[in-house]
Amino acid sequence: MERKIQQNEVVAGSGFHHVAVRTHDWDASLKFWIEGLGFHKAIEWSEAPTRACMLDMGDGNYLELFEREKLESTEAESPILHFCLRTDDVDAATEKARVAGAKITVEPVDPPVFSEKGFKIRISFFTGPGGEVCEFFQSDIL
Repeated sequence: MERKIQQNEVVAGSGFHHVAVRTHDWDASLKFWIEGLGFHKAIEWSEAPTRACMLDMGDGNYLELFEREKLESTEAESPILHFCLRTDDVDAATEKARVAGAKITVEPVDPPVFSEKGFKIRISFFTGPGGEVCEFFQSDIL
């Protein structure tokens, strides 16, 4: 089944633009996202210890990276559970992330919740160098 792209008729031009991620290790995060996963620096601003940049994922969608001090243990939870990156090959993308230093938290899997409904969807999860929780998502329909 071919993926059908629907246009948002309420908010013109709507779509994924970026997810903002905090990192306490600027160099490790840049190396991971640029060298490990192939993102490109689109724009950068500010100076250490509060640098920031937009990393182009390769299709005009972005990951915004903020350098900030490491947070101490807190009871507050982030309102962002994870962010998800579309890919044509979850297994290959997961291996690229692993080689780049990511901690793979869920190996590539076809979730039963989708396969039981007849959808072919493959996912994996990993944690990046800033502690960000990320998902790879492969599907021809979504």
